[in-house]
Amino acid sequence: MTVTLTQLLAMAGGIVLAGVVAHGAWAARKAGPKRAAPSPMEEPHFDAPPSPGEVAGEAEPLEVNLPAVVRPARRPSNRIDALIDAIATITVEQPVAGALALQHQPGSRRAGTKPLQIEGLNAESGDWELPEPGQRYGEFQAGLKMANRSGALNEIEYSEFVQKIQAFADGVGGFVQFPDMLDVVARARELDQFAASHDAQLALLLRAKAAAWTPGFVQQSAARHGFVAGALPGRLVLPSAEEGAPPVLTLQFDAQAALAEDPEALSLRVLTLALDVPQTPAEAEPFAAWQEAARALARDLEAEVCDDRGQVLGLHAFASIDVELKKLYEALAERDLAAGSPAARRLFS
Repeated sequence: MTVTLTQLLAMAGGIVLAGVVAHGAWAARKAGPKRAAPSPMEEPHFDAPPSPGEVAGEAEPLEVNLPAVVRPARRPSNRIDALIDAIATITVEQPVAGALALQHQPGSRRAGTKPLQIEGLNAESGDWELPEPGQRYGEFQAGLKMANRSGALNEIEYSEFVQKIQAFADGVGGFVQFPDMLDVVARARELDQFAASHDAQLALLLRAKAAAWTPGFVQQSAARHGFVAGALPGRLVLPSAEEGAPPVLTLQFDAQAALAEDPEALSLRVLTLALDVPQTPAEAEPFAAWQEAARALARDLEAEVCDDRGQVLGLHAFASIDVELKKLYEALAERDLAAGSPAARRLFS
């Protein structure tokens, strides 16, 4: 499902920016059961020796309470979340070597358009992790994302997931339990419906007022405001302060111009400055960064800030969008999908 930013801005008075892509839905989190804390080590205890009046042959044998075995505490996974994943559990009789688990991993880590992953519970540390050689795992779990920006998980994708995980379980000698397909598909549709109305990708245009720009001039101007080259041609990014997090903003121009033999012989007249709202925490104030970057780049490039229909955007437009985004951030947080959280980043991808 796709809606334009026109719909978002209509709620704020009919102002339009380029592109809102929205998908999603909400499924209730199925939290795991509470588990008892590991038992403390107990001191060995011995019965009192027989009294002098007891006959040696009739004395009862000594009883020893051996120390309780302390297992490492389980720590929750950072990769698989019942909020957005369908989870299959795989039990094994004996710990499985990481090398064996890797040997039986499915060739593709996807079921249709949905990513899947398999984690092992490290027998030593108690951490859920991707299987590694040299480690041993006392349990496994497989997660299949129930929704993303390509839509909700369907029956065909879930059946593919079942086949791949069953083959993995057979390979490691485990027993696998899958959630009911109809329940999973229903939850996936609910999750998709929620995300469809709580996803926002904001984009505005920087349009040259007079002289056009070369790609090198754009890169030089953007670098003064913290932008660096992205992974794709014609893409500059404003990195997040959080290590490994998605970029806060992207600045894009024609990829063909970036790939040309002599890019400086070409000219650009339009750039796109975009903000993917669910990917960055509200506390980082990405909307303010988007607004400020638009103004600074427009000043340096001598450009107009426009929506996708070429209408110039003023201060009132940004203020109206800000009001609607605050409502969006609150709604995401209420559903445990706060913008910038691992679950939100995975769902809105």
